[in-house]
Amino acid sequence: MQVSGALEQYDRFRTDVFRSRDGLSLERKLALSVLMALATGIMAQIRFPLPWTPVPITGQVFAVLLSGIMLGGRFGALSQVFYVALGTAGVPWFTGFTAGMNVMSGPTGGYLIGFIPAALFIGRMIERYPAWRTIPRLFAIMALSTALFIYMPGILQLALWQRTADGYFPGTGRLLMVGVIPFLPGDVVKIILAACSARILGPPACGGRFGG
Repeated sequence: MQVSGALEQYDRFRTDVFRSRDGLSLERKLALSVLMALATGIMAQIRFPLPWTPVPITGQVFAVLLSGIMLGGRFGALSQVFYVALGTAGVPWFTGFTAGMNVMSGPTGGYLIGFIPAALFIGRMIERYPAWRTIPRLFAIMALSTALFIYMPGILQLALWQRTADGYFPGTGRLLMVGVIPFLPGDVVKIILAACSARILGPPACGGRFGG
């Protein structure tokens, strides 16, 4: 009974937090979006290069997933717009403290662009369907978003970059080996951690929309 009562109190606390978050001014919501962009930049520096691919393993996906959960669809996506736009403009918070248009036109640019619709999709789903705020369903939403909105544009630009660099398009098997398969185990771990974090820290079933 004590544990059940404590959980109910915590759910009420989260409800109050997210309802108060919904009432924040536009300026404060924008500030939170910038902070989440900064968090994405920090996670980008958790970097593990692989010898057979120009795309490193990073922690960015974890921050992208949480941005949709914590800020909602519109402002979660906006946080990633800030991340991509400011990084392109010169803020050195892409992987390896890099910045600039050369990163966006390079082998990882498609993944970066994909962060925006990924955060939007996750946030929208969580806002519109409170019943999906369970760990298995959060995992499913995040896995689908990662596959559709991060991997797909990522490997598309990777193929175009390979065509420009080497004069030929890589085969499907080669493209999967350099752009998808090496990242699956790490991304599964990130999705599990993000789903658990969202279940603990994110909006409960009666949480608000954050203006999204």
